[in-house]
Amino acid sequence: MRAMILERQGEPLHLVDLPDPYPGAGQVLVRVAACGLCRTDLHVVDGDLTEPKLPLVPGHQIVGWIEQVGSGVVTFSPGDRVGIPWLGGSCHRCHYCLSGQENLCDESRYTGYQIDGGFAEYCVASERFCFPIPQGYPDLQAAPLLCAGLIGYRSLRMTGDAKRLGFYGFGAAAHILVQVAKYQEREVYAFTREGDDESQQFARQLGADWAGSSNQDPPKSLDAAIIFAPVGSLVPAALKAVRKGGIVVCAGIHMSDIPSFPYSILWGERVLRSVANLTRRDGEEFLSLAPEIPVRTEVHPYPLEKANEALNDLREGRFNGAAVLVVDEAASSE
Repeated sequence: MRAMILERQGEPLHLVDLPDPYPGAGQVLVRVAACGLCRTDLHVVDGDLTEPKLPLVPGHQIVGWIEQVGSGVVTFSPGDRVGIPWLGGSCHRCHYCLSGQENLCDESRYTGYQIDGGFAEYCVASERFCFPIPQGYPDLQAAPLLCAGLIGYRSLRMTGDAKRLGFYGFGAAAHILVQVAKYQEREVYAFTREGDDESQQFARQLGADWAGSSNQDPPKSLDAAIIFAPVGSLVPAALKAVRKGGIVVCAGIHMSDIPSFPYSILWGERVLRSVANLTRRDGEEFLSLAPEIPVRTEVHPYPLEKANEALNDLREGRFNGAAVLVVDEAASSE
């Protein structure tokens, strides 16, 4: 099979031919149709996340078709269309796994990090961590739901019943989440890099009630804020923007150092918390909800061999919405 592999962090991916994988017990073999890219892929490739399996096939927003199942598989059959997310495995026996918090399992493993991912024509995955793709979503449009959508949804859950929401960083996750928030009749305030008029306009088109730069104060005090950009200096900015009792959620798996800030902007029972990965419950709930809204994803397709170009465009913020690798030419965006 063709695959883009990472041989050494900080270097470009290479297009190679690899043996086709095969499913073990409890696994499925998936013919990849499309694979979304997200900032976590950048953190893996650039070396911000320091413990990848090398060489590695990145990619963890995978949509494809099951071609073969391993022994013991009961959930899926050949011909089923599935999505494969970031969380690829856990121990199933620790306190976290038994309480529905498998995202915190100390033995958890991740697709496109410790498990070869979707920048390839085939991949294998645990049936426990695959989700059926809702009808009505072409492969390319479904791919961003598997991380941008799921992590965004989990982050939104952490804000409780907050009415006024601030989104710091308006990329793939925020462009999905604003649609969910408006469906739930919440107000959305979008914060982008200074001077990024295009992203601000994009946010307004998707329903944001206000859009401005991250160094601006929102017109109203926020009930909660979600930080999608991996920029530590946004933490004190968001804390200043939320009311007393408000919540600030850090949604990324990696963030630059948070600068020191005065206790006064945390005081007043404000809450600062992180989101770590996702759970199967998040996947089941969000993928049931998305067609009801319905969530529409704005995608920018790239062929598999252009993965380095797509990663660089993401790094430089050259598009709005989500980048998706077209692995199988039959993958449709219609």
